[in-house]
Amino acid sequence: MEAPQQSNLRVTIIAADGLYKRDVFRFPDPFAVATINGEQTKTTGVIKKTLNPYWNESFDMRVTEESILAVQIFDQKKFKKRDQGFLGVVNVRIGSVVDLDAGGDEMLTRDLRKSNDNLVVNGKLILNLSTNLRAPIPNGGSTNNRPSVSSAGANGASTPAGAQSNASLQPERPTSNTNSANASRQNTSSNVPATNGASGGRRADGSGFSAFEDAQGRLPPGWERREDNLGRTYYVDHNSRQTTWIRPSSNFNAGEQRAQMQQQQNVERERHQQRVLPEDRTGANSPTLSDRQGSPSQTPSAANQANAAQMVATGATTAGTGELPAGWEQRHTPEGRAYFVDHNTRTTTWVDPRRQQYIRMYGQNATGNSTIQQQPVSQLGPLPSGWEMRLTNTARVYFVDHNTKTTTWDDPRLPSSLDQNVPQYKRDFRRKLIYFRSQPALRILSGQCHVKVRRSHIFEDSYAEIMRQSPNDLKKRLMIKFDGEDGLDYGGLSREFFFLLSHEMFNPFYCLFEYSAHDNYTLQINPHSGINPEHLGYFKFIGRVVGLAIFHRRFLDAFFIGAFYKMILKKRVTLQDMEGVDAEFHRTLTWAMENDITDVIYSTFSVEDERFGEKVTVELKPGGEEIEVTNENKQEYIE
Repeated sequence: MEAPQQSNLRVTIIAADGLYKRDVFRFPDPFAVATINGEQTKTTGVIKKTLNPYWNESFDMRVTEESILAVQIFDQKKFKKRDQGFLGVVNVRIGSVVDLDAGGDEMLTRDLRKSNDNLVVNGKLILNLSTNLRAPIPNGGSTNNRPSVSSAGANGASTPAGAQSNASLQPERPTSNTNSANASRQNTSSNVPATNGASGGRRADGSGFSAFEDAQGRLPPGWERREDNLGRTYYVDHNSRQTTWIRPSSNFNAGEQRAQMQQQQNVERERHQQRVLPEDRTGANSPTLSDRQGSPSQTPSAANQANAAQMVATGATTAGTGELPAGWEQRHTPEGRAYFVDHNTRTTTWVDPRRQQYIRMYGQNATGNSTIQQQPVSQLGPLPSGWEMRLTNTARVYFVDHNTKTTTWDDPRLPSSLDQNVPQYKRDFRRKLIYFRSQPALRILSGQCHVKVRRSHIFEDSYAEIMRQSPNDLKKRLMIKFDGEDGLDYGGLSREFFFLLSHEMFNPFYCLFEYSAHDNYTLQINPHSGINPEHLGYFKFIGRVVGLAIFHRRFLDAFFIGAFYKMILKKRVTLQDMEGVDAEFHRTLTWAMENDITDVIYSTFSVEDERFGEKVTVELKPGGEEIEVTNENKQEYIE
């Protein structure tokens, strides 16, 4: 009787990526079957519900140079059906990959092929072929027969718990999650990256190195070099199924690396927990000091930070104690919620006047560091007319403007969250804007105003639609619809409408506006706009659009010179305003104002204007062509 031949090749079935999904409502339960010349058969465990299974199971087999390794992937749930849940096959001729006499270790990534049934397949299979049989088998054994429905389920139960979620090897920030480990098998896992098409066996770049070496030499056993879709190099440890951006050294210590990664993860988690969000102005979502000290994961340094922030952190919504101030009364809504009435000012509030609630203001101190400035709610005074303060289900304060039917996190009583170095006029702008929008004339009327336009003719269609509407109709909620596009306007379409229309309205092509000589961003009215026979109607239309944008709080992508705004406000235009129109002409007039122009400037009270190639003389005053500019009348000339 012949003795059984000794194995000479270790086949490691690592993973599959991007398997074909045959069912709409469920994922397959894939397992792999490896066969040598149809005689020796080895089977992996079953990975539940995934298109990217990760097995990393090794089998020792007896092969020759002419042997054919066939690795088939099946769906365990359909294994007893006619097609056996076939998901693809890979055939490898051993002699074309590994030299059995010289020895070697090769990582292969092959596309899955169809079978004789011609079923649609997709994805790749990652294998490792090695002649080194002395290394311990990482999976600790395997079955010899193709699993039945019951046995495949048993095999699936023996697969690592982290294999399913970690099967797709997509490089993220490398972290590690330690699980309980068996004596014969290490079960620590992390976000194991998926190949994403970058195979482990093929060369990751054009440097000529294999996936198991780089310019610094060969990687430690079980390590592989890969690249993600952004070209970044990362390293895969197939021994512990972990990834890292750091190249392992020859004296690599897996335990030490895991400790460093765990420490870094704890630091990042602590930083995330201690962060302060600028939009959380009331402190309602901040944990109290007792909450911070009671947390088992709190470090001593974090507890010190909590003590420093006690004044801010205790601003949560809590009930007050003692007697109410004079003139105050506590009432309840029909739902049982308590509110407070101030008979002194005839106002109501949700805030208990017996406690001091702080509003957090963010700014900078003299050294440039960020600081938190506190201001009691009781010192802010009542809300503006038509405003109401409410609380979310997480006790965060927000404000309702019933005038415009909008909500905001910002307290309208606060000037701004700007730092102390900002000019006062910028601090007052927000208060002025709130006051302006609270006027009764800017309240949106009930009903809807429908406007339908074509994108290719947005200027003409908008002109026809807006000019036919009455002012009262335009004060209703705008409902914009683009021709040929179905959709409901919840604000996005109208914002896009005003943005696109502003590009057309202020296009110099229509001869209504032109860029100022100062730059190509600010606009001014074209003095030759009369060449357009409809210019007066168009200017009226543009005025309506600007009014609509202000009324409905929409953005127009246009910037005007300062003198244009002064003319709208009927303010006097001065020499200083000329600088934003023509800087060179402004310097000339400034020099003339400050110096003696006798025998230097020879001008009259008239200017020459070129209109479409024709020069026309325009008198600045009656008979100005005959009046010379002198030191006595230059002030009048400039004005």
